[in-house]
Amino acid sequence: MPSQRSTTADKFIVDRRKPHRNSDVARAVRKTRDRLSQQAGNPDFDRELLKLHAGAMIGGAIIVPLLVLATAATGLFAGVGQEIGVWALFTLICYTIVVFMARRVDLTEAAELNPLQTHGDFLIGHFLCGLGWAWFAWLGCDACQVDQFQLIKAVVLLLAMAATAITASSLRGALLATFAVPVAAYAYAGARQWMPVELIMAGLLIVSLPFFVYVARQLNRSSLMLLSFRSEKDALIAELDTAKSMSDEARRRAEDANLAKSRFLASMSHELRTPLNAILGFSEVMANEVLGPMSNPTYRDYARDVHDSGQHLLDLINEILDLSRIEAGRYQLNEEPMMLLSVVEDCCHMMELKARNKDIRIVQDFENALPRLFADERAVRQIALNLLSNAIKFTGTGGEIRVRVGWTVGGGQYLSVKDNGPGIPEDEIPVVLSAFGQGSIAIKSAEQGTGLGLPIVQSLLAMHGGEFELHSKLREGTEAIAIFPLSRVMEELPALPTKAVAARRR
Repeated sequence: MPSQRSTTADKFIVDRRKPHRNSDVARAVRKTRDRLSQQAGNPDFDRELLKLHAGAMIGGAIIVPLLVLATAATGLFAGVGQEIGVWALFTLICYTIVVFMARRVDLTEAAELNPLQTHGDFLIGHFLCGLGWAWFAWLGCDACQVDQFQLIKAVVLLLAMAATAITASSLRGALLATFAVPVAAYAYAGARQWMPVELIMAGLLIVSLPFFVYVARQLNRSSLMLLSFRSEKDALIAELDTAKSMSDEARRRAEDANLAKSRFLASMSHELRTPLNAILGFSEVMANEVLGPMSNPTYRDYARDVHDSGQHLLDLINEILDLSRIEAGRYQLNEEPMMLLSVVEDCCHMMELKARNKDIRIVQDFENALPRLFADERAVRQIALNLLSNAIKFTGTGGEIRVRVGWTVGGGQYLSVKDNGPGIPEDEIPVVLSAFGQGSIAIKSAEQGTGLGLPIVQSLLAMHGGEFELHSKLREGTEAIAIFPLSRVMEELPALPTKAVAARRR
């Protein structure tokens, strides 16, 4: 038998399982995805890479100049001559130019940068630094006291290549622009001397250059990933800000609409109930012929119809107001110890006459000795009356309704109302559980109803921490189960000792 369990107290006919995304949020998401799909070559992305390279050059501005100064000082001490000092001065000037370019780029807004021009300026600066290293690779030391001068130059070039590969990884082609000429110069000088050590070191430098290019490329990919993560973070923050502003606006509108609804219901409650009370009273007086008999019996029937219609309208108003108070959180529970058995039994007696008019038998199947519940007796009574009223309304003549009260498996208590009526199709159960929802059988049979009985039941149960289940099958009947949790069941207190027992204990 298909079942449907209510998980929330607020039910509507709108299917909330399908996400309905706001168009502004959808546009923000598309913009985010487009931004994340950027690759190198996009002007905005290249500007960020140039800014990242400028920061790296400023942060590592002292590394290579220290290596140059240490190399020049060692060369002067070894007797290389004044030429190495001139080389150091030229190389430091070139690196200073690159650092000043990086400082200018770092202080400039990213949107104002020209990616192609800035990239070219950086490559020219690195090429000038490379000319300084080429000068160093071409230096000779015939009069110095260092036997392995060529080996020392190769080590210095390797250190400079490693430092440049790390600091200039964000700029594509920077390493090649800096050390392609120095490595070629060193290889040419080593080939001229045709010494094994020089040839080996030249080969090592030639092999090291592609290796460091590969390392720089990997570091560049890491920089791209870093920018991608930063872009994603910024885009998500912007999307959250947009969604938050939209949510605040929607909440403000919802609050205004809720206030307008509350004022409308409060006004209509007074404006409708006042004339309805008069209609009900006067129609009842006329139908019962209190002030005298009516000569025409049709008028008496009309009076009864007016009274029934007014009572139906009053019930509708009361149910709408009850559901509105529950949804607004203004329904106050007057919780006290109460007996579920007694309340359900009273409700069965109240509905007995209505069931007897349709020749429907109400069978009571109650478990004995159930403890009290800590609940709102008025709400529990409304739950029982709504379930019994629905069962009687949709059960055919000569049918049977079984009302059960007992323990649940978890230690709580339940109320079950089961009929052998026409049942509810499985796909209509969510509609029946929604506010103002009515199934096809109710519509075809023209049964009077507001469609608020079951939503009020599940809302009241949710306020008690309970659950509502609806089981139904076509042509077999429907069973509605109201479940109260274990936390609502009150334990039995031990009996007070009598005077005789108390005396024996003393």
